[in-house]
Amino acid sequence: QVRLVESGGGLVQPGGSLSLSCVATGRLRSTISMGWYRQAPGGQRESVARIRSDVLVIYSSPVKGRFAISKDSAKNAVSLQMNSLKTEDTGVYFCNVQDVGPSGVNNYWGIGRQITVSS
Repeated sequence: QVRLVESGGGLVQPGGSLSLSCVATGRLRSTISMGWYRQAPGGQRESVARIRSDVLVIYSSPVKGRFAISKDSAKNAVSLQMNSLKTEDTGVYFCNVQDVGPSGVNNYWGIGRQITVSS
């Protein structure tokens, strides 16, 4: 059973920085991607940043240049450094892992961490 354990986040003023970390426990077979999604109040879950096949890094346009994703494959961990935060970055951030198993692609999700950017 794969579980994603997230940490970090919290409350920060506009322009500040926060970080998130996620560790996947359990047996991963062949990881396609690891990354972060977010869901603003009343909004849909959207991709923020992800790393595919250990080499391709994809950022959503709103966070490009401000957020940095990193991965530690040996620890099955992924982190997100968030700088120059804006009020519109507020939301719940979810860790996501896509992994290929015997029955196909599995999508694993963390329970989410709250990020609040407010003065």
